[in-house]
Parts: sequence; structure tokens; C-alpha cells
Amino acid sequence: MQDLFQHSISFGDLAIRGVTVYLAVLVLLRISGKKQMGQMGPTEFVAILLISNAVQNSMNGGDNSLVGGLWLAMVLIGLSALLSYLTFRSRFFSEFFEGTPRLVIHQGHILKDALRKERMSVAELKTLMRKQGFHDCKEIHAAILESDGYLSVVRIQDLKDHPEWANDIRMDLKGT
Repeated sequence: MQDLFQHSISFGDLAIRGVTVYLAVLVLLRISGKKQMGQMGPTEFVAILLISNAVQNSMNGGDNSLVGGLWLAMVLIGLSALLSYLTFRSRFFSEFFEGTPRLVIHQGHILKDALRKERMSVAELKTLMRKQGFHDCKEIHAAILESDGYLSVVRIQDLKDHPEWANDIRMDLKGT
């Protein structure tokens, strides 16, 4: 019972370890690409589980006390809140940690260079299109792969039905 409350590593060391591992895993996930975050398949899910197990000891340094675990949880939640604030306030932090949207279909044509930059195949894009109810690129004015892996689509028919949207869409596309 006494081991629950006696920690073997200082709170400062636990905090440094937690922040370092959190940021390292976040950057590694960010490098893996946005499609991974939005469309986690079985292999990615298993990788996430194994990563969490692999980094556990590097975070707690062998300290399995209740107090150490709670302190580490507070540090991680605090860091998450700080990063949320920074990404809200700073475009640099937002782009670095969350990424930016990318135009992948424009006026019915797949932009293969954009797919290559996202490490996404045409087959994967078509899967995302089908999930949105689209089976032909020709019915799409613009498709944007959002930073969370979601595919936002503007139909050509929507522009015909609502010509006033055209300027807004042009402005949105300039940012991608």
C-alpha cells in the first residue's frame, strides 16, 4: 500500500519525460500524414497501441506509483491544453501540429501531385469520395483533404444551384 504513494522519480523529471515523449509522439504522428489520422485502419490502430506501450516506461522512468501516474496525467493534460491554446492563437503552431488542408480535386480532375505530397493513392481518394456519396470526379468542383483526414467536397451542381457561393469557394481554395 505504501508503494502507491511513494514515487521514485522527482516530479520535475516526470514532467520533463512526459513533455518530451508527448511532443515526440505528436511530431511522429504528424509526419505520418493527415490521411493516417482521419482513416485509421487496423495496422495504424495496432501501431498506436504499440507506440503507447513502447513509450510508457520512457515517460514514467519505472515509477509505477499512484502519485507519479496522476502527476504525469496532469502534465499531459496541461500540455494538451497548452498546445490547443497555441494552435488556436498561432498560425505557425496550427500548421506545424495540425497541418493544412490540401486541394486534391479541382474542376473534376484529380491533382496527382497533391496526392503524392499526402502519400495518398487514387484508390484511397476514391474510397473517401464514395464515403461522401460521390462516384465520379466529374461531379466535383473541389475536394479538399482537411488536416484531420476528412474530405470536404463541393459539387459542381451546388455551384450551379448557388452561384453566389463561387466567390467564397474561390477564397477558400486560395488558402489550400
